[in-house]
Amino acid sequence: MQWIEVNIQTTHEGVEAVADILTSVGATGVAIEDPQLINDLRNSGTWELCDIPEQENTEVVTVSAYYADDEKLQARLARIEEELQAVEERIGKFRFGNTRFRTVSEKDWANEWKQYFHVTHVGKSLVIKPSWEEYGAQPGEHVIKIDPGMAFGTGTHHTTNMCMARLEKVLPENATVFDVGTGSGILAIAAGLLGAKAVKAVDIDGVAVRVAKENIANNNLTDIIDAREGDLLHGTEGQADLIIANIIADIIIMLLQDIPGKLKDDGIFLASGIICDRREDVEAAAKKVGMQVDHVDEKGGWVVMQMSKVK
Repeated sequence: MQWIEVNIQTTHEGVEAVADILTSVGATGVAIEDPQLINDLRNSGTWELCDIPEQENTEVVTVSAYYADDEKLQARLARIEEELQAVEERIGKFRFGNTRFRTVSEKDWANEWKQYFHVTHVGKSLVIKPSWEEYGAQPGEHVIKIDPGMAFGTGTHHTTNMCMARLEKVLPENATVFDVGTGSGILAIAAGLLGAKAVKAVDIDGVAVRVAKENIANNNLTDIIDAREGDLLHGTEGQADLIIANIIADIIIMLLQDIPGKLKDDGIFLASGIICDRREDVEAAAKKVGMQVDHVDEKGGWVVMQMSKVK
């Protein structure tokens, strides 16, 4: 299948607005190329074998999304431009240059970026290892073998990285976990390796579910993790000890309405993919449904919020 890659260069403040628009038009995930994040990773000591040069212009962030080259494509592209212009009329210009388009095959997209994805250490014990690289695990380490393919989730972005580190700290013993918007399955796999007894991983995109299942099998976790297609929590049954959602603020706010009913009384909700500017919006939405924010991690302009039911 052929895909159209849509690239939009924006300010740091405009990232979430652009991501929201691309998602609302049918993208199942976005790729965010943040030069400041790249520099932070290069200097952190947690990303091995990094061969990306120091980034000079850290003010321009590139947000990319992929759409199938089918009969719906032209209408989607037109709507993207209309919504971008509508937002700029309200808040002012936040784009640099014109929207760029590129035709790629699924095979090309899934392989050409591999030169930038290397072994990454997260928290005290988690290690993300691309399937095409070798790594000798140290005692006590949990190695996640991952190949994102056409799905979102390498673990190197602040949102996923912080969510994994927080998961390592708070995951209850023998927990039941729901992973909403699983993408590549990386957070579900992390939960499984950290000791969850059952994980239900859900994504609205069939391609993501296929990729997640492959990654789950490669990590020998098919007995623990069930990946399925579904819209938010609609693919889950029962209640969870911990729910993870690494999406975007507007979807988190929508999802919060269902969280109290799907979370056990002493359960934990980890919400990620939220830019700092939207933190108060998410906190307000949580309060309305009887949830409280117990802890917030912040890095690179993004936050991960740990929540629980108000007692």
